[in-house]
Amino acid sequence: MRWVLSDSRTPMFNSLSLPFLGMGEMLYQGKVKQVWSTDDPDVLEFRFTNQISVFDQIIPSLIPRKGESLNRTTAHWFKLVEGEGVCGTHLVEVNAADRCLVRKVEVIKEPGAIPRDMEWVFVPLEFICRHYLSGSAWRRFQRGELTPEQLGVSADCEYGAKLEKPFVEVTTKFEAYDRNIDRTEALEISNITDEEYDAIVTAVLKIDEIIEREAAKNGLIHVDGKKEFALGPGRKVVLVDTFGTLDEDRWWDAEAYANGECIELSKEFVRTHYINTGHQAELKSARDAGTDDPPIPALPQSVIDETAALYASMYERLTSETF
Repeated sequence: MRWVLSDSRTPMFNSLSLPFLGMGEMLYQGKVKQVWSTDDPDVLEFRFTNQISVFDQIIPSLIPRKGESLNRTTAHWFKLVEGEGVCGTHLVEVNAADRCLVRKVEVIKEPGAIPRDMEWVFVPLEFICRHYLSGSAWRRFQRGELTPEQLGVSADCEYGAKLEKPFVEVTTKFEAYDRNIDRTEALEISNITDEEYDAIVTAVLKIDEIIEREAAKNGLIHVDGKKEFALGPGRKVVLVDTFGTLDEDRWWDAEAYANGECIELSKEFVRTHYINTGHQAELKSARDAGTDDPPIPALPQSVIDETAALYASMYERLTSETF
């Protein structure tokens, strides 16, 4: 079965001729997906695996149909983003349940080395947009690294407080561990202009408006999430990679939140397992000391089953489609 997502609302890809694309070689093996070449030098294939990672470690357990959930969820968001004219995306076609074809973008990892006139180039930053106080932002807030004024919350607020307005942060992409950076350093690393930076932030906010609207239809709260971008023809903003899934974003149940509970419906569920077992603390100690990371234990079968069910049910709640 082939799901063709390009249509009259996605002119960026209407000019692409897509004969049968034979698969070439694997170019990159990430934590949860592989990148393969195709017969077209401008098109790559993403193959999503059933692996799952937390704390930059790949867990030695597979989650059934997780890759399919990620692929189909991201494709759903790409279609909405392009259809509503927010920005371009690199999606060409969903060619299998757990695979998709994407427009290739050039990746330059050296800080500040991207030419100002280059097109179809990856912006080496991650953009995080937060709507509620949770996760690492909550921990930084408790340590005084984020202030009430920055977040638009009271000094005595509790975990889960809704922020006065969306809070956009930027992190590094190609360092050993993601690091929060300010606008000045982000511009130095990426060598993009102020106008291009602002265009990306505007796209982030508009994309999250779509996500919030769609998630609310099925009783979900979009807490936060990360996105990545490229600059395409004319240096226009192009949304790339995956987003709006359980891996990149955090979700809560709206009914539970109204009753004072923050029920995690994301990969945070798996992170919490390793926090409770003590692995996260052991890992942090090792990294602080500069020693090797301790191996991450496999998940119990009960957690694997629960996680697989969560990825399936959340696909349906996010897209209003059957998994």
